[in-house]
Amino acid sequence: MSTITESASVEESAGRVTDLIRRAIVRGEYVPNQRLIEADLSDTFAASRATVRTALLELANEGLVERLPNRGSRVRAISVEEAIEILEVRIGVEGLCAAKTAGSITDAQVDEFARLRERMLDAVTDGDLVEYSRLNQLLDQRVREWSGHATAAEVLGRLHAQSVRHQFKLSSRPQRAKVSVLEHVAIIDAIVARDPDAAERAVRVHLLSVIGALREVA
Repeated sequence: MSTITESASVEESAGRVTDLIRRAIVRGEYVPNQRLIEADLSDTFAASRATVRTALLELANEGLVERLPNRGSRVRAISVEEAIEILEVRIGVEGLCAAKTAGSITDAQVDEFARLRERMLDAVTDGDLVEYSRLNQLLDQRVREWSGHATAAEVLGRLHAQSVRHQFKLSSRPQRAKVSVLEHVAIIDAIVARDPDAAERAVRVHLLSVIGALREVA
């Protein structure tokens, strides 16, 4: 019994450290090509070297970290061109998830989306772009979870992790946030209206807008 408990505790710890490192990469606290030293990460996140190593392996599987033979790990550099290609793939898969969610959403989930919609608008109005970015990620997560499409959700989780760093930079620009929040509102409105076709179109419009904004930056 204790062995099972210890194993669950190790998995939980590795999951926590994975989330923390992922968040730091997305926010730019660890920059592209920066070396990720296991000993330093162990001190930073109060975790064992083994836990950190497990987290880095998971992030390598997600495409956020690059493992270097005999040299440890570093943050994988994802170019704007690659991020755009990822977004093009996401259009189809994310649109599918939005349509599935719209077709099966419950009244309780409608209420949660309504609250999320209000909080996103408030965050942009207040100029709290860090909170707005966090809410964006929460919206993406909910659409994946509630779609009921396990394969699409898994694919999206990995694709989103690779492109979200560029999107985080965009969402930190006040003028871009004012545009994207309306696109997110359109996605939410279509889903809560239980209109799969409209939800899929709204996702397509939003991601094409993101691609356009990335090209302008590039």
